[in-house]
Amino acid sequence: MSNDNVVSLHQPARFHDALTALLREQAQQLIQRAVMDEFARFLEVEGSTCPDGRRELVRAGFLPEREILTGLGPVPVKVPKVRDRAGRGRVFRSELVPPYVRKAASVEAVLPWLYLYGISAERMGEALAALLGERAKGLSAATIGRLKATWRDEYAAFRSAPLDRDRWVYLWVDGIHFGIRADNAPLCALVVIGVDERGNKHLLAIEEGYRESTQSWREVLLHLKARGLAVPPELAVGDGAMGFWAALAEVYPATRQQRCWVHKTANVLNRLPKGVQRKAKADLQAIWMAATRAEAHRAFDRFIAVYGAKYPKAAELLRKDREQLLTFYDFPAEHWRHLRTTNPIESTFATVRHRTDRTRGAISRDSIVPLVFKLAKIAETHWRKLNGFAWLAKVITGVRFRDGVEVRDDATAQTHSAAA
Repeated sequence: MSNDNVVSLHQPARFHDALTALLREQAQQLIQRAVMDEFARFLEVEGSTCPDGRRELVRAGFLPEREILTGLGPVPVKVPKVRDRAGRGRVFRSELVPPYVRKAASVEAVLPWLYLYGISAERMGEALAALLGERAKGLSAATIGRLKATWRDEYAAFRSAPLDRDRWVYLWVDGIHFGIRADNAPLCALVVIGVDERGNKHLLAIEEGYRESTQSWREVLLHLKARGLAVPPELAVGDGAMGFWAALAEVYPATRQQRCWVHKTANVLNRLPKGVQRKAKADLQAIWMAATRAEAHRAFDRFIAVYGAKYPKAAELLRKDREQLLTFYDFPAEHWRHLRTTNPIESTFATVRHRTDRTRGAISRDSIVPLVFKLAKIAETHWRKLNGFAWLAKVITGVRFRDGVEVRDDATAQTHSAAA
């Protein structure tokens, strides 16, 4: 990734902690499957065959659901019941979920260990031990494999889900670089989020990418097209990664381009001395906060005039994307706050990047990509609807906008009524 595209963003997540939700869900599945494995072993060891050829011990439903209290909150668990056809009164007693002991051991270790479980199957025994006590350490590798397989199956189903049932109006794209290595190579996830004609945001793609090359992005976009995203979106919002824009011009040449102002601001400031960054940031904000394109161009010219002579690299970095930074003025003003940045991606993956940055050592891509997908899908449930979504219908039908206002005819721009 070039310096133009490297940016450190520290934005608070605007949704409930996706990791906590994921861990609670996985803790329930983990304990439940561990109990079922324990029950299967009990049947195998204790059971035998009746004279009529039937098994002596069979499952007979479940006991009433109980909760184990963990650092994640209460986790519901069902313990299976056994029916003894031989009449010897045998019952199944779970060592993992005793009848009267509901508090998990070492609950303060649950969060980090379960997260590491999501990354590395080799440490699952320690995760189980942290959650359920030492007696669970090393329990059933099959349980680990099934849970990981479930994540992979969900991810595979997501990648093949059709997209032709909706009209996708805007796209946000970004390459998310994590502070971990998978299979001895840095991990980069290419992410696409789209908004449909009703204003709902959805995760459309999350794929491994070799850095952010044109070929990697081309494969992502062609895959979206094959899944049914045949009508070109009206606008794509992303940072300055040339690989994506080159691929977009090939696959969706009619889609317009909007550069992310958060990325651009950070990258321009990185080329300025710290002493002038505060003022320069305000001058940059004056560009993208201008009420009209004409005002934005004037603010743009002022910035180049003030900083161009002393800091030519910063000025050139801004100048080269001038038109693509101001595309949002041709769309409804209600949508501007959504279209000026890739915030839907940055805010979502800030938590994911923070967690994975704490993980060290080589891991399997088969583990990390489904985990990142799972976190993103949980975050998706908290994404806000697009402001002024009613205007999307006019964007789709080709209505022209000038400075965010609907153009009624070629000569006059009428003030539009509030549609949302």
